[in-house]
Amino acid sequence: MSEKNILAYFKSPEEAEGAAKKLKALRVVDMSIDRFSLYPETRMYGANLFAGDMISLSSAAYGTSFNGETSAILAASDPSASGMSDGGQGGPTGRDILLTVVVEEDSFDKAMRIVEDAGGMV
Repeated sequence: MSEKNILAYFKSPEEAEGAAKKLKALRVVDMSIDRFSLYPETRMYGANLFAGDMISLSSAAYGTSFNGETSAILAASDPSASGMSDGGQGGPTGRDILLTVVVEEDSFDKAMRIVEDAGGMV
């Protein structure tokens, strides 16, 4: 039997995990949940700006820290770092969580409904 894949974007890991739990009831061949970023070498961290925990403009704007200096400079030059954009970490949609699912073809329609009902954008 053939397989089909779904790439669905979510606003939070919890939304994607909720869909993943429901998808496990279907014949899932492979599944993963990943966070992606506009910039390379990025990791999330919780900065407390009131405690003076701001490393850079880009880290304050995106709530991230950068392993490379060039990534931090690139991020700080983005219009969304100034607050004059509706972009942000997940881009204009705010969806920076990717759920990748591979299912058997006969389960594809059910899987699509589960993903869309959970708030995923396909």
